[in-house]
Amino acid sequence: MRDFLGQLKTQRWDDHRYYHHSRINQSLHLLSAVSFLCAYLLLLSDPALAALVGWLVAMVARQVGHFFFEPKDYDEVNQATHEYKEEIKVGYNLQRKMVLLAIWAASPLLLYADPTLLGVFPAHRNPAEFVRHMAQMWLFIGAGGLMFRTLHLFYLKDAMTGMVWLTKILTDPFHDVKLYWRAPLYVLRGELIDPMHATPHTPQRA
Repeated sequence: MRDFLGQLKTQRWDDHRYYHHSRINQSLHLLSAVSFLCAYLLLLSDPALAALVGWLVAMVARQVGHFFFEPKDYDEVNQATHEYKEEIKVGYNLQRKMVLLAIWAASPLLLYADPTLLGVFPAHRNPAEFVRHMAQMWLFIGAGGLMFRTLHLFYLKDAMTGMVWLTKILTDPFHDVKLYWRAPLYVLRGELIDPMHATPHTPQRA
């Protein structure tokens, strides 16, 4: 358990110090985290609506922060290039995210082409049913993306790394609220880049 918690702390810190320099990105992660927490609650009563909130609000906000606001030049704080950070990323780096997002974006076309999705759904009778079936498909894509990368990490590294990453992803909304709740205040002050000098850096684990 101590090793598990130690690796979890390391993955969280590496994720923060390598990929969340931009205060705008941090603010969007705060929005994403709150949206994911709402989606977690909705899972208990309306999984389809939870999927819509999770993908259309939480995931979009999160990835807009990474793709458009996070600096991709040389990282002076960590003495690392963007290419190096992409190479050592434990979870979904930008290239893997683009594949996942492409699958997500294209999935409604499959449902439009085959309203039953090979017999998974009854054919939708109106736009509301189409959206509900689409949301259920998105829920499956999200769960599938988590399980695929977890099992991939089992193969690439070990079971501990995969389980730690899965735990980190599922608990990120809680941790991001704790970490980034002040980020919008920094943006309003014009402080757009986090200096990241408050905590000593932890070496990246292979």
